[in-house]
Amino acid sequence: MNILIVDDESVIREGIKRTLEQSQGGFGIYVAASADEAAKIMEREPIDIVLTDILLPGMNGLEFMKVSQGKHPFVRWVVISAHSEFAYAQKAVKLGARDYILKPIGKKNLLKLIRSLTEEIGKERAFTREEEFMRTSLKYLREAVFQRLAAGLDIGKLDLSPFMEAHPRFRLVMVTMDAGSKNVHLEHFIIDNVLTELIGLHGTGFVSSFDRQSLLGLVTLRPESEADALVGELKDHLKHYLKIPFQVLLSDELTDFKRVPQVVGQFRQASASGTYVALEGGRDTSIEVALHFINAHFHEDLSLEKVASTVFLNPIYFSQLFKQKTGQGYKEYVISLRMEQAKKLLGNPNLKLADIAERIGYQDVRHFTQVFRKKFEMTPTEYRSRPST
Repeated sequence: MNILIVDDESVIREGIKRTLEQSQGGFGIYVAASADEAAKIMEREPIDIVLTDILLPGMNGLEFMKVSQGKHPFVRWVVISAHSEFAYAQKAVKLGARDYILKPIGKKNLLKLIRSLTEEIGKERAFTREEEFMRTSLKYLREAVFQRLAAGLDIGKLDLSPFMEAHPRFRLVMVTMDAGSKNVHLEHFIIDNVLTELIGLHGTGFVSSFDRQSLLGLVTLRPESEADALVGELKDHLKHYLKIPFQVLLSDELTDFKRVPQVVGQFRQASASGTYVALEGGRDTSIEVALHFINAHFHEDLSLEKVASTVFLNPIYFSQLFKQKTGQGYKEYVISLRMEQAKKLLGNPNLKLADIAERIGYQDVRHFTQVFRKKFEMTPTEYRSRPST
């Protein structure tokens, strides 16, 4: 059983890992500090359970779960949530997460949940292991054959009749990123998942990686589906999820697989001279408004999603703009603001730690103490007892 732990706080990651290792459950345990790292692990390892924090740098845990479900439908998701993010933990369950764990994480509840999921997976796996192996093997073989065909490479004696029988009429969809030398592994992962899901909603087909910056989809649309609707939805989703410009190219309806290399060549020419869909710019004002909101409401629930909604921005895009504007990640900024306020309140000897924690947005004193210690390398009590200078 392979478990992936995704949290940008190393103390949380390593704490969960240590608990699972000490349980002697024979788990394969992987850790990641971001969605980008997690996506790479899920591409190369057969992950069964993902434990993910909600607020991650870049793409948050909920968005990561959403874009991963199409390509990894059998993974069980568990959300790690602070008390102030409880509403989003509940939202995660509605989106498909099997459960959530509140910080600080209790070992007993964690192990009970993992044991329950392990038993559930074990029962299903005994029934579907062979079927899933065949499905995955055929998927990779199909994509490899199609990738060589699309690139105009020799496919030898490989039989194309399964493609032709499954897709007597089809269209090609190519998504190309304007990435330059940038590492776009996460963006590649997002496009693959989003396009795969939309093809499933509008018809049948699959997605294949064409090169580092491009993916190629094949789709046979249902009679009631429109190609323009698929492309429109694809662009809308990618505008939300991607942080680099991109293009979407769509072919006419095709009936001959031998034409695939020619159409892909036309795509490449059109891509070189075409216009990319750019992310919206000029959002500095939105970040300024958000900063004012955060400073005025730091004691309330300040989830990234909530603050992004106050300035009408997608959470992922907001997170990226926030980092560009302030030089800090959203989560880091909020923690720093709250901890500075805590230092001021600790100067009042009449305030209990529980009162201070509540005034800066923490309902749990232990969690507040842990965050304070991590930030200043001393507990709130130690800070309060320091001799005044």
